Amino acid sequence: MIRAISLGGVLFGLWLLLSGHYDPLLIGLGISSCILVVVIAHRMDVIDREGHPIDFGFGIVTYWLWLLLEIAKSNVDVARRILDPSLPISPTLIRVKASQRTELGRVIYANSITLTPGTVSIQLTDGTIEVHALTAEGAESLRGGEMNRRVAALEGAA
Repeated sequence: MIRAISLGGVLFGLWLLLSGHYDPLLIGLGISSCILVVVIAHRMDVIDREGHPIDFGFGIVTYWLWLLLEIAKSNVDVARRILDPSLPISPTLIRVKASQRTELGRVIYANSITLTPGTVSIQLTDGTIEVHALTAEGAESLRGGEMNRRVAALEGAA
């Protein structure tokens, strides 16, 4: 029940943020539509830990901030390599260990790799992720395991 209430709150907050309307009628309609969506999601049995992971708490916010910084740094690196042909591009295929306990944690890790420009998660099997990296440096930073540790710590906070 707590997940349904939390989902309703998140949906209404997003609706309010995106609509920008504060008239009583429109707020009532927004609340009604959010309640309807939560009722439908509950009947479909899709309000679970994977669909709405409220257990992560504040740790997810700090992880998002760190990930946004990593995405920005990777964007700059990829843009430099595109604009300056003298910088090396060495496509590399590697396997990295995913040490997360749950499938949700491993999916967050694989998606975080793909969100970072210059790297793409190709396959996730048996606790390893096959990754295509644009450069050898990008592959080495993944092998360093900082992102893996951060996602595992995020999951451990759950």
